[in-house]
Formats: sequence, structure tokens, C-alpha cells
Amino acid sequence: MNKETSKILIQLKNINKTFTLGSGVFHALKNVSLKIPKGKLIAITGKSGSGKSTLLNIIAGLDKPTDGNVLVDDVQVEKLSENALAKWRGKNVGVVFQFFQLLPTLTILENVMLPMDFCDSFPKAEREKRAIALLDLVEIKDQANKFPSTLSGGQQQRAAIARALANNPPLIIADEPTGNLDSQTAVDILKLFKELTQSGKTVIIVTHEKEFSTYFENTISITDGKIVEVTLQEQLN
Repeated sequence: MNKETSKILIQLKNINKTFTLGSGVFHALKNVSLKIPKGKLIAITGKSGSGKSTLLNIIAGLDKPTDGNVLVDDVQVEKLSENALAKWRGKNVGVVFQFFQLLPTLTILENVMLPMDFCDSFPKAEREKRAIALLDLVEIKDQANKFPSTLSGGQQQRAAIARALANNPPLIIADEPTGNLDSQTAVDILKLFKELTQSGKTVIIVTHEKEFSTYFENTISITDGKIVEVTLQEQLN
């Protein structure tokens, strides 16, 4: 692997994604090719229905392209079987949802430990200690034994980020992670994502909130399923 290739985490080559609807075939992504570097905070922007969430899902292995190639850290993601894909995703991708998706019957600590239990990624004796350390990292260690319903939206999003980090994945993806937060809390969450890139994580966020654009080193703009602009393109070639 040459030095230039080693800087790239994700390569998409000629990605197309179609959905068959009652009204016909919908082309969500049209011949998308991208290179995404390691250790960056990147925003995917575009209007509703532009294809940004579909693009994020394909990068994360949550969906497969109709055709084209998805290479993430030298793994050909679209060729993995469903079982292999689930295992790969559990260890390599941390997912943060807009509505947090914390399990209501588990404490915050138990929610963060869950991915470690699912992937058996750390010895059982170490999982609680690691979960507490992650909650400390996102500054809600004092909420560890509480249930999600007792936390504010910002605290729940921090818990969701801690859970996404549980298996120490190189890639974090987030679909509108600040959409349900007030402006100050949203800024705090984006600062936290930025800090994660300083430890080598690649963080990709779908957002339509242009007022936060200054927090992103790279922005991928998508319209009608096509990439129309990539900022700092020279870093991606």
C-alpha cells in the first residue's frame, strides 16, 4: 500500500442505488465516486430526498448499492454476506442516530456495554470499566446508572456517541445528530465529534444545518443523487 492510499479510509467507485416504488424506479444515487480520508470530520449536505442518507447508509454497510464498489479500509463491503457484514459493521462502524435509539429498559451504562457484548470485542471483565471511561469522555459519567428517559436530549446524544465508540471503530457515522438539539448543545456535540478526529477517527455526518458548516473540514454536497461539490478536493485525490 502506498503512502497516498494509506491516507484514504473510504473509496466509492461508480455507485448507483435504485429503489422500485409503486410509481416506478427511483434513482437515489447516480454514478457516485468518492475518496474519503482518514481522521477527518466530514459533512454530507443536501436537500431532503437528495440521497445523502442513502449515501451514508451505503458507506456504513447498512445498505448495499445496486452496482458499484464500496471499499472501506481495504474491505470490499458490498461483497460481504449478511452475517459477515453484521460482524464487520459491529467492529468497524459506530452509528449515531438523530433520535438516539437508546434501549429504554437498559441503563446508560448497559446501553454503552451492549455493542461490546454483541461483538465480544473486549473481555467481559473489562467492558464495564471501558463503558464508564467512554461516558467520562463524553462528560456524562455521573449519568451511568440512569435510564435514557431521565436524561436531556443532549445527554442522550452523548450516550449514543459513547455507545458508538464502544468497539473502538475507525469510522463514526451520524445521520442528523443535531437535528433535535438546541443550538448550544448542537455546537457541543460537533466539538466532541471534532475531538474524536484528533484521535484518528473518521466522522461522517449527514446534516442540512448550514450554520454549523465551520466545524467541518470537508463537505460533500449532493443533489438529485449526484455529487455536485466536494470541498478541499485536493486532500481527497
